[in-house]
Amino acid sequence: MPVPTLDTPRLILRPFRAEDVETFCAQMADDAFATFITREGRGLSYAESWQRFCNMAGHWVARGYGNFAVEERGSGQFVGHVGPMEPPGWPAFEIGWGIFPAFQGKGYATEAAAAAFAWAHHALGKTETLHMIDPSNAASEKVARALGAEPGEMWTPFWPDPKPVRKWRTTWEAFRATPAFARLKG
Repeated sequence: MPVPTLDTPRLILRPFRAEDVETFCAQMADDAFATFITREGRGLSYAESWQRFCNMAGHWVARGYGNFAVEERGSGQFVGHVGPMEPPGWPAFEIGWGIFPAFQGKGYATEAAAAAFAWAHHALGKTETLHMIDPSNAASEKVARALGAEPGEMWTPFWPDPKPVRKWRTTWEAFRATPAFARLKG
């Protein structure tokens, strides 16, 4: 499936581009940013970031869906990534997000994740999604709640240095009752 482009009031969710690599790798090298989104719990080397970038782009080929690059509509800047994933061994379909630090605190993660879930519902028939969140990541918990998610059990992924995460679950019914869903319609 070709990667679609999704529009929100402030963002464009689009396929990754070659020119995104340098920004992505620079952001992934930042320990503070990468701590919650890498299995290593730290910033990544250029080679590790390159591999992660290719994994996200390649998920579309392997599964027919995957992460989108998030672009700020007003500036055209690449500001992060968001979208569905379900690699082998994952407990279920997940929508995750990673908005670069300079763009955090603006509601972009919620806006982008809401668009990704709406797309997954309409294009893939998904009626629920998980969000795997480190229990000390209050910002991501706030995003999950804004999507209508409820916290669930702890789970330890198959990663080499496992760190437990909580499975947050969003149902389509709960999501439709949120302001995040209503803003998609506006």
